[in-house]
Amino acid sequence: MGQPLSQKRPWLAALLAALATGLGHLYLRRWRRAVGWLAASFVTTALFVDPAAFDAFVAGSWGLETLVAIAPMFFVIGLSIVDAYLLARMQTDGAVADSVDGSDTDSVACPHCGNELDPDLEFCHWCTNPVEGIDRDRPDAADEER
Repeated sequence: MGQPLSQKRPWLAALLAALATGLGHLYLRRWRRAVGWLAASFVTTALFVDPAAFDAFVAGSWGLETLVAIAPMFFVIGLSIVDAYLLARMQTDGAVADSVDGSDTDSVACPHCGNELDPDLEFCHWCTNPVEGIDRDRPDAADEER
């Protein structure tokens, strides 16, 4: 039996990134990247967007001048959405390629539930059972425990 794949949906990552900058990256478990995009959005807004235009946009005045004035903010948000989508695609394509090739040597499955283990934890974050005694350098070690 093969190991379950940790695939993330690219459309969901993009949708979450569109709802809130960095949220799509949090979904992908890319913590630093999420904070980076959020910081880039705030810095761009602070440096390049007129506060009066931002206030007018929030108040519902969406005239052409207002939209042009806040365009830098939306540019960064758009890049964040594209980045989240592409990251999810790369993760999904990489996971599918690894499962086809059988070259997924970096992951170890939990002997209790079969899900992928986090190498930094001493327990399975899926089923919370301890996983002491598993040689995490060998991906087939969990299969021997069963």
